[in-house]
Amino acid sequence: MMTKFPKLSMEELDRVSVDEFHNLDKTPIIVVLDNIRSANNVGSFFRTADAFRIEKIILCGITSTPPNKEIQKTALGAYESVEWEYQKDTLSVVEKLKKEGVYTISIEQAHNSISLKDIKSKFYDGKIAVIFGNEVNGVDQEVINQSDSCIEIPQWGTKHSLNVAVSGGIILWHLLNSIQNQGLE
Repeated sequence: MMTKFPKLSMEELDRVSVDEFHNLDKTPIIVVLDNIRSANNVGSFFRTADAFRIEKIILCGITSTPPNKEIQKTALGAYESVEWEYQKDTLSVVEKLKKEGVYTISIEQAHNSISLKDIKSKFYDGKIAVIFGNEVNGVDQEVINQSDSCIEIPQWGTKHSLNVAVSGGIILWHLLNSIQNQGLE
């Protein structure tokens, strides 16, 4: 029987090695995880960051760090390809990034936030740091106050709450497209 959409083989996926990945140009996005409680969510961020060639992940506060069995379960080793670091205080990280000229964006439901659906084209020409908050309290208010911008994912259900790793995938895919980083293909 002829298959209408045959799956790609591992060879057809044209995967790169970890060493090759380290030498590739990266998307000018830094992910900052503010006190993420679930190591599984952290692992998911690593996998998404690998898929989109995100420059770096900064793990802050109580956020788990590799090596960790729960991170490994969802990251599938992506913490070996994606550059990462740990910092105790998220606010200090945001302040340092801003001094380096990085545009900081908190992902949060907040007054005066920008709806993700309204970001239709490249809105910043430099490096971006995207801050994701923990699963209960979101991004710390002091961190939001120091951010250059706040983006919200529109939602129409009863919960108005997405899993943080799901939010990460949505936001990073959208930003990747909006900065039109065509050099990654």
